[in-house]
Amino acid sequence: MAEDGASDLAELPTGDADWIQAFCRWMEAERRLSPRTVRNYRQALVALLTYVRHDGRYSGPLEAIPERSLRSYLIDAQRSGVARRTLHLHLSAARSFFRYLIQQGWVSSNPMLGIKAPRFAKPLPKFLTEQEMERFLEGPMKLLGEDQITPRQALLDQMIFEALYAGGLRISELVDWRYAQVDMRSRIIRVKGKGGRVRLVPYGPTLEQLLQAWTRYHREAYQPEDVVLCFLGGKPLTAAWVQKRMKLYLELAELPGDLTPHKIRHSYATHMLNAGADLRLVQELLGHQSLSTTQVYTHLDMRRLKDAHRKAHPHG
Repeated sequence: MAEDGASDLAELPTGDADWIQAFCRWMEAERRLSPRTVRNYRQALVALLTYVRHDGRYSGPLEAIPERSLRSYLIDAQRSGVARRTLHLHLSAARSFFRYLIQQGWVSSNPMLGIKAPRFAKPLPKFLTEQEMERFLEGPMKLLGEDQITPRQALLDQMIFEALYAGGLRISELVDWRYAQVDMRSRIIRVKGKGGRVRLVPYGPTLEQLLQAWTRYHREAYQPEDVVLCFLGGKPLTAAWVQKRMKLYLELAELPGDLTPHKIRHSYATHMLNAGADLRLVQELLGHQSLSTTQVYTHLDMRRLKDAHRKAHPHG
């Protein structure tokens, strides 16, 4: 491994290169890291130290690298288009490298201690507007009216996407949805989500009517442990098959084809909050362990409010 990585060390002083080589051998032998991880760490260290030695024109000992040189590296790297995730890797590699040098007694301090990684700009979840969702949900009946699918397929597809939207279900929860989880009298689904956490999800009259029709015509002899939604013969649906059906209806509704079933869950949460639902209620309905996970949807709503303010207010 060390010999394979020698060429990318040529621009560094011999001492720097030797220490990086020793660090990489230690990661392989002692920490049992994969060759790919070791390579990524080596490349990160080479990029950082090459900048410090050449662009920063620093020729002193590694333990005394000026903080301004390290900060300049982060700024210039971001300006040149280096992803923040890559910069996090570079800083992680540098911190581990200097901890190793300290353990070996080769340096006495870690110049990375005061350097903070740039924050990730957490992307807001994509979702469908209420109008787009209505257009999307009309798809199965539209294809049935054009004799492109059978009544059973239309009802199954309607059930799939109405359940995802009406209950905010994850796709894994949908394909494993069983009759034992449904209280048809109270219109409640008992969902077992991530980490084994159980939540109670109410559903409305639309899904109630679909569920009654589906059970009457296609699941009349079901057992409590049978899945609700299935292929002919009772075999459970698969996530991949559901995603394929979704792409069909996205195209039919002239919506972006990269939207996934999970985006329907995002739409469920966003529409609930837009209608005035309490944030903690939505947290409970989604099965989020932390309120901060649910709060991302308030950012979507806040963006909408800010946009409306900008357009309507004289000083917006």
